Amino acid sequence: MNLKQKDILKKEVLDKGILKLTLDDPKNKNSLSQNMMQELLNEFKTAAKDKNTKVIIIAATGNVFCSGHNLKEITEARKNSDKGKSFYEKLFNLCSALMQSIVNCPKPVIAEINGIATAAGCQLVASCDLAVSSNSSKFATPGVNIGLFCSTPMVALSRNVNKKEAMKMLLTGDMINAEYAKKISLINDHVDDSELESSVIELASKIADKSSMTIKIGKKAFYRQYELSLSDAYEYTSKVMIENALNEDAKEGIDSFLTKKKPNWKEN
Repeated sequence: MNLKQKDILKKEVLDKGILKLTLDDPKNKNSLSQNMMQELLNEFKTAAKDKNTKVIIIAATGNVFCSGHNLKEITEARKNSDKGKSFYEKLFNLCSALMQSIVNCPKPVIAEINGIATAAGCQLVASCDLAVSSNSSKFATPGVNIGLFCSTPMVALSRNVNKKEAMKMLLTGDMINAEYAKKISLINDHVDDSELESSVIELASKIADKSSMTIKIGKKAFYRQYELSLSDAYEYTSKVMIENALNEDAKEGIDSFLTKKKPNWKEN
């Protein structure tokens, strides 16, 4: 089963090099169908190389941000001679590639959640560098309720939420509200529904004003050092600081700070 590839993902280029990608398949609850994930992956590959793109926002149409994988696709694949195995391999490998492309993208990625984010949709939120939701948004990893444990969503979830909270979400499948999601660090903040879009754009604009080179170095270093031991992390980040300090934008930024003027980034 294939969803029509056109019109399921909107692309907008906003001021200051902000790229907004909007999941636009409300009839299917903005599910991460095979086509949706491929479209997103293609956009991230392009944006990663685009010097004009500074920040990426992932949003959605309707009152469901993302319901996770398309269960109709999963069910349809069971009719195949291999009971869906080859399809499932492609589907979950594609999902893993998408989530890693978000983390590895040199541009900061912000999730703008206005509605429900469940299963792989919750994974999408956790994979983004930053996440802001509306006050009415809710989150869950409910795979356990339908006999399909949220194993791949668990990867992103467990790297953002502490172990006990992650396990509670995974083992119960219970829905949590935005206030609780912020408390356990699944999201950065939640705001009134009417203020969500403007709040996210304000955050994206603030980041877009920084040196692209500095942001690129910093994001890569953050995720790399997180997986290292304390001593290895300091050894690695010391090298990163040296590389960063030798760059022209660091000279420009420090000089501008000392002379109290606005920096003119060379690599923006």
